[in-house]
Amino acid sequence: MRITSTVLKSLAVAAVGALALTACGSSDTPAASTDANALKLINAGKLTVCSDIPYEPFEFVKDGKNVGFDMDVAAEIAKDMKLELNVIDSSFDSIESGLFRTQCDVAISSVSITPERKGNMDFSTPYMDDDLTLVAKEGSGITDLESAKGKKVGVQQATTGAKFAKEKGLEAIGYEDSGLQLASLKAGTTVASLGNQSVLGYAIKNDPSLKRVADFKTGEQLGIAVPKGSAAMLEQVNTSLKRLTDDGSLAKFTETWCGATN
Repeated sequence: MRITSTVLKSLAVAAVGALALTACGSSDTPAASTDANALKLINAGKLTVCSDIPYEPFEFVKDGKNVGFDMDVAAEIAKDMKLELNVIDSSFDSIESGLFRTQCDVAISSVSITPERKGNMDFSTPYMDDDLTLVAKEGSGITDLESAKGKKVGVQQATTGAKFAKEKGLEAIGYEDSGLQLASLKAGTTVASLGNQSVLGYAIKNDPSLKRVADFKTGEQLGIAVPKGSAAMLEQVNTSLKRLTDDGSLAKFTETWCGATN
């Protein structure tokens, strides 16, 4: 979801391996008991989570509620910590820069693990592998990066897709969210969209006019971000991710929210 957003096979993935089945894609070991008073919480009694909404299928609003893959993960972490979940809609730029620490205890928003971001925040073990894909209209003539060069390609701002497009010499047009990004493609403002397989695959799965024309292995991994030096919070998050991996919950979330992305 993003540099994306890079998330997610190292030892960390081996520990969390079964949870990331494909692009959108768990022990009986109980979650560690948590003394909420021992954690430095933004709001007492609550796990305050920053998330850039909407970013389907990870976080979006349905029937007045925040839902999606990341929201299910966030709810489970809060439950393990015996805290109420409090979600704050935050810009991805503020998450990527690490400024979320002024508002939230953690950021769960399809955040890709990158060396640059590690300078601004600490990351959990990866919970998903999520490479990039190029989407275009059927019959558009766009089949790969070369055929897209010299034409406008939609990306989401501050994501791995945006960075990749720049590196490949594409004329990238940045949008605040994936909804606007896909809308520009459908309207003909752009000829293609570049982004994570999980997000774009989900967005076009019921639209026969759009298709994935090329995939790109980037080794992108998603992680949950915590403020630098927040060791106690990081331990709790990793404990929950291990439980969710071992008991099959993450695999279930993947099937529910991502399904087949091709």
